[in-house]
Amino acid sequence: MTGSRTSLHRPPDDALWYLSLGGAGEIGMNLSLYGTAGKWLMVDCGVTFPDETTPGIEVIMPDISFIAENRDDLVGLVVTHGHEDHIGAIEYLWSQLQCPVYATKFTADLIRHKLGYTDFKQKVRLIELPPKGASFEIGPFKGDFIHITHSIPESNMLALTTKHGMVLHTGDWKLDPDPIVGDVSEEQKLRDLGANGVMAVVGDSTNALVPGHSGSEREVHDELIKLFGTINNRIVVTCFSSNVARLKSIAEAARRNGRQVTLVGRSIWRNAEVAEECGYLPEFNDFLSEDEAMRMPRDKIVIISTGCQGESRAALSRIAVGDHPEIELDAGDTVVFSSRDIPGNERAIAKLQNNLIARGLHIITSDDAPIHVSGHPAQDELTQLYQWVRPHLVMPVHGEPRHQNEHARIAKECQVPHTLIPENGQIIRIGPDAHEVVAEVTNGRWGLDGKVLRRLDHSVGKDRRKLSTNGAVVVTLAMDATGKVVRDPQVSLMGLIDGEGEATLQGNLSAIAHDAVEEMPKSTRIDDAAVRHAVALAVRRHIRDVHGKKPVTDVHVVRV
Repeated sequence: MTGSRTSLHRPPDDALWYLSLGGAGEIGMNLSLYGTAGKWLMVDCGVTFPDETTPGIEVIMPDISFIAENRDDLVGLVVTHGHEDHIGAIEYLWSQLQCPVYATKFTADLIRHKLGYTDFKQKVRLIELPPKGASFEIGPFKGDFIHITHSIPESNMLALTTKHGMVLHTGDWKLDPDPIVGDVSEEQKLRDLGANGVMAVVGDSTNALVPGHSGSEREVHDELIKLFGTINNRIVVTCFSSNVARLKSIAEAARRNGRQVTLVGRSIWRNAEVAEECGYLPEFNDFLSEDEAMRMPRDKIVIISTGCQGESRAALSRIAVGDHPEIELDAGDTVVFSSRDIPGNERAIAKLQNNLIARGLHIITSDDAPIHVSGHPAQDELTQLYQWVRPHLVMPVHGEPRHQNEHARIAKECQVPHTLIPENGQIIRIGPDAHEVVAEVTNGRWGLDGKVLRRLDHSVGKDRRKLSTNGAVVVTLAMDATGKVVRDPQVSLMGLIDGEGEATLQGNLSAIAHDAVEEMPKSTRIDDAAVRHAVALAVRRHIRDVHGKKPVTDVHVVRV
C-alpha cells in the first residue's frame, strides 16, 4: 500500500469511523473495525462455511489485506461471544494481525483451544475479561460489555466510547425472559445508555424479517421433556454444538424420562467440556462415551450429535450413511432436529434427512413441534431495544440486504432519526454530526484450501468450479524444433463422456489438435505459447459445438 493510500485511510482525530470487512450484506463471517485518532479497534473475527460453489474449500473468512497492511495502527481485537462466525478466523488470521485479544473466560477458552493447533499459540496475548460488567480501555477507545442473552454463554453487547460519542455494537443477541444458562439481559444498562445518549447502533439483522418475539429457551426445555416421553426407541438430537443451554435442556429432558446422554462429534465434546470448566454444564460429568451409549437399551439413551446443517463430514451425516465408527442406528429410532436451517444449507439438510428416512428413522423438526428458538432478535425485540437506547443512527449488519433493509425500516418506525446500510469495504463516518461513506478499501473473501489461504476469486477456484460442471481435456503434443508434429497428439478426457463415445471423441480431438498446428504459420510453430493457445482454442470450440460444454483445457507441448 502506498503512503498516500495509507494516509487516506488513516482514522482522523475529529471523527469516528466504521469499517466492515465481513458480516455486512451477509450472515456470518463477522469482522468490524472502529477507527479514530489514527487507531483501529477490531470487533470479532469470524468465518462462514463453504457450499457447492466453493469446491475444495474448508472454511471461508474475510480478506483482511487492508488492516494487515496497517496492523501497526490496530490496538486490539474485542470478541463479543464464542460463535464460529465471530471467533473462527482468529486461528488463521492472527499471525497477520498480531494484536491483543480481549474476551470473557468462556470465549477465551474456546479461542485457546483453537490456537492450540497453531504454531503461534504462545505469542497471542489473550486478555481474559470478567463474564459480566467488563470495562476496559484500548488506545483511544473505552469499552463496556453489557450482558445479553443469546444461544451461547457470556454473550455481550459492546458499548464503545470515544471522545466523539458512544456506539452500541450489539453482536448477536435476543431478549429471553427465562434463559436456561446465565442471567437475563441487562435492561437497566441499556436504558441508562439511552438516557446518556447513543450516537449509533451497529446491530444484528438476522431475524429482522421475523414478526413477534424470538421465544424463550425455557419453552424448548419444557417441550423436549414432553416429546421424549412419547418416544420409545433411541433418540438422537442434533443441534448447534455451541448452544450450551440446549445441551442442558436435552440432558434434563433425558433425565426426566429415565435416559442417559452421550455426545457425538468433536466440536460438541469440546464445547461441552469448556462449558463444564466454566460452571455452565455440570451435567457433562454424567455423559456416557459413545461406546457405552451403544450398549444401553434403546429406550434408555439420548444421543446429542453435531451435523444439524447437513455438513458432509459431521457426525450425523456419517451416521446417516452407516459410516460412523461408533454410532449405528436402527429402524424405528428417532432423530430430532432442534435447530433452524441456515440459509444456503437447505439442500444439504434435505439430503441428510432423506438418508435418515431411507434407513427407517423417524424425523422430527421444528415444523412438527416447538423444539427450537432462535438466538437472534425478532421484530418486537428490535423495537424494544430502540425504545430503550434511542440512538441517533442505526447501521444494520449481520444480515443479507433484505434483512438490513427491514431492520432499517423498523428503526425508522421507532423514530430513529437516521439509518445507513453498510457494505463490506466501506469506511463510514459515524460522527459526530455527519454520517456518510468516506472511502472504500480492499475487501473480499479468503478460503482455506488445504493449508493455503487464497482469495476465492482466484483462478484456481474458477477452474475448480468449471471442472465440477464442464470436465477437463488434456492434450499432449510431441513436436520437433522446427514445429513439426512427430506423432499423433494424445488426448485425455475427465468428466466429459463415458463408454464407447470416449474413444471416438479422443480420436477426433487428436486430429483437430494436429490440424490446428498445421494451420499455423511455420514461423509461429516454434513458439510453445502460441501452439498451446491455438490447439486449446480449436479443442474447446469442437467440444462446445458438439457437446455444449466448456471444459478446462490444458495443452502440453513436448519438444523432441
